[in-house]
Amino acid sequence: MCILIRLSRVFLAVGLGSLGLVLAGEIQGLGNATDTVQLEPLTVFSDRVALQEPTGTFAALVSALRFEPRVDVQSRGFAEGQADVSIRGGTFENTGFTIGALPIYDPQTGHYSAELPVSPFMLSAPEVRVGAEQAAVGFNATAGGVAYGWRPIRTGGAVSGGFGADELLRGELYTGFLAAKKVAGFSVGGDVSGAASAGDGTVTGADHDFGRVNARVQLANTVSQTDFFAGYQAKNFAWPNLYAARNQATPRRDERERLQTKLFLVNNRTELGGDGDYVQAGAYYRGNRDHYAIPVFGYNAHHETTVRGAGVEGRNLLFGATALLYNAGVVADELESSTLTFGPFANRTQAYGTLQGEHTVDLAQHSELIFTGGARLEGSDRDGSEASPLASIAWRRTEGLLRRIYVSYAESTQLPTYQALNAAPGGLFGGNLALARAKAANQEIGLEIGDSVWSAQAAVFYRSEDNLLDYVYNPANPLSARKATSVDLNTWGAELFGRRTGAFFDLLVGYTYLSKDDNYTGDKVASFYALNYAEHRLTAGVVARLGAGFELRMDNEYRHQADNSLRRYGRDNIDSALGLFYRVSSVKGLTLSAQVDNLWDTAYEEVPLVPAARHSWSMGAGYVW
Repeated sequence: MCILIRLSRVFLAVGLGSLGLVLAGEIQGLGNATDTVQLEPLTVFSDRVALQEPTGTFAALVSALRFEPRVDVQSRGFAEGQADVSIRGGTFENTGFTIGALPIYDPQTGHYSAELPVSPFMLSAPEVRVGAEQAAVGFNATAGGVAYGWRPIRTGGAVSGGFGADELLRGELYTGFLAAKKVAGFSVGGDVSGAASAGDGTVTGADHDFGRVNARVQLANTVSQTDFFAGYQAKNFAWPNLYAARNQATPRRDERERLQTKLFLVNNRTELGGDGDYVQAGAYYRGNRDHYAIPVFGYNAHHETTVRGAGVEGRNLLFGATALLYNAGVVADELESSTLTFGPFANRTQAYGTLQGEHTVDLAQHSELIFTGGARLEGSDRDGSEASPLASIAWRRTEGLLRRIYVSYAESTQLPTYQALNAAPGGLFGGNLALARAKAANQEIGLEIGDSVWSAQAAVFYRSEDNLLDYVYNPANPLSARKATSVDLNTWGAELFGRRTGAFFDLLVGYTYLSKDDNYTGDKVASFYALNYAEHRLTAGVVARLGAGFELRMDNEYRHQADNSLRRYGRDNIDSALGLFYRVSSVKGLTLSAQVDNLWDTAYEEVPLVPAARHSWSMGAGYVW
């Protein structure tokens, strides 16, 4: 695509945000000119990783997860293009995303679960949920989930732009305003964001052209916050062997995907008292349109999904030290597809609900015991219902080095997506009408320690899964296709995360160990997803404040991958991303940056048989006010 067209789209995104800034200034000017508003650190999207933005495009929600210790982002090319998000050795199909009270999912395939057209400027840092917590409040995701809240709006904003290797151009602008006068006791705020990015990619046949626009209105007081959100995102990108890799001997072929995603959402959270009681509720509409093509085959697949959902969750103190925890919702989806037409249905409604009791016993030395137990019920108009027990015991202390010890047991279930159910059994991605509801049971024990300077969390878990959805493939047969298969799998794991903060540097370290047993792979069957995991994964991030306005940020990952007959280029890999930032002292809020991704230019394939993104760099400037 012509470089001038790319530039025009970047400037268009920035221009839209600039218009919002002008309007914000006019509204703010109606208030007291001497008022000062404390701006949140807008450019910090997660405190569990060092780099806050990617090298090759603008930041998406998945960007802050790439080096997150408890999340394994398996990207095809680069994470913001296509990313399978795995938690605790799960697959892309059993990882969920939640915003506020609303678990948002894609009914076609978990490949699109992370396609959420929301600027990270508008959301809180990602919270990784696992075990009993995920089972209680997640949806259709048995391994884990990522949850976000809505940031309070403040007057201010940020603008950035950059260029880089392979004709990369990117730009983004966020601006928010908070009216000086309240309406019926509520503060009224609004924010908008626009972003665009284009480039030719780090390998041949890997161009991209992305755009995203967001708008939000917020009503808030000291105990309540309501957010009205609208977002749209368009992505046009290519990558060799993006999805349809056959075997090691097959030449690389170009594949292209065009995605258009829209999201409309309303969410309210109200605090009910000083004991942590609250209620949160909302509703959403999500539409996703996909055109996937393999030009050399003349293959074109068109899919469009719509999802409507509503949910509520909360905690209410009943009496004394006993509280009720609840979560419920309904999700209705619909699919229109040119290829996923071999199933018995193309729409489905699911409902879920959780009730738990929580009882707290005060102990000596500022400590307490918390007993939690209950059940979750999940059902569908296309399937039966299933009840799952939940239980946990936690010891917690507000003072001292040891802060928390817990043990938990939880069961959860999920239904397969349309890609697995409705694809032709003998097609490129073989479907399976016999797929049933998957069930998982998770047992774990963990602890948290720390003080004002450093903190650490550790956990050991065991997860057994029945009827887990995986895609298997015969690597010895060049004409075979991958097929959706129902499998049983057991996973043992341990995880550790530590953080130290200081005046001159911050250090973030994570380690994950995973081991699985299976009874379905062999010489003629290989697993693309469930057995594509790291036996050992070490992450290390550092933020070094060098003085004179310079700051160095670096994220690193070492992994030793489980043996897989599909994998090329070895089982070990070191991946590093590095950024140098300079805060210009003469212009408050201005920062210059230079970033490098895949520092060592490794060829490691995060998804087997899908070529890796190679070494890339970018330079940019950002201004925050």
